[in-house]
Amino acid sequence: MTRPVVGIIGNSHHLEERFYVQMGGENNFRAVAEVAGALPLMFGALPGITDIPSLLEVVDGILLTGARANVHPDLFGESPTEAYEPYDANRDTIALALTETCVEKGIPLFGICRGFQEINVAFGGSLHPEIRDLPGRINHRMPRLENGDIHPDIDFVFGDRHDVSLIPDGYFSKLYGTDTIRVNSLHGQGILQPGERIVVEGVAEDSTVEAIRVADAKGFAVGVQWHAEYDPQHNPINQLLFQDFGKALQAQRAAS
Repeated sequence: MTRPVVGIIGNSHHLEERFYVQMGGENNFRAVAEVAGALPLMFGALPGITDIPSLLEVVDGILLTGARANVHPDLFGESPTEAYEPYDANRDTIALALTETCVEKGIPLFGICRGFQEINVAFGGSLHPEIRDLPGRINHRMPRLENGDIHPDIDFVFGDRHDVSLIPDGYFSKLYGTDTIRVNSLHGQGILQPGERIVVEGVAEDSTVEAIRVADAKGFAVGVQWHAEYDPQHNPINQLLFQDFGKALQAQRAAS
């Protein structure tokens, strides 16, 4: 059997203030290829170019990655402010429709960071632009130096920052065989209200939602707030997630 194919969503960037490009982080490609055992295939988050039915005839699953841009607040009934910026409206359009279609058809769907938030919004949930501003919450953004620069040590930036408590007998607790895991943290926006079909399976020490699944989904449909694409070749928490995603992809390929 040939390897299953994973569609990895692109992100819009204005390169050198001259060229509009679609980009994706290499960690996502390596995680899919080296841990999930699949062929990564990036597609443009561009309505009118990426036809979802045609895309899903080609791929066996979808990875909604993290990104610099946030989901537009219009999509969950909030007024746009600078706190929610920047945006990628084209990705919003593709990702939310793709989420609904994958869940309906049982096509494996894995959301990371922004992708996790997109899954929530697709099912009617809302987001907060700065989780750290809510009472009792910690700063979940990436570590920075005192002068505001991003910390130069990438392993420190993506290092484990806080625990996540998992609900008993849920997908994640069964996957890990424990009720507590420790993960990285590099996000400002986060889930405020879970969507109608969103099952919260993991929360951080400050009650920030960290792990979700879609209730009654026909196939693999989960999301995590942390960056699971970082070093799943060695990090056991991230490795197990991508390996299980790979199993779902293999099953989808065998059934097609």
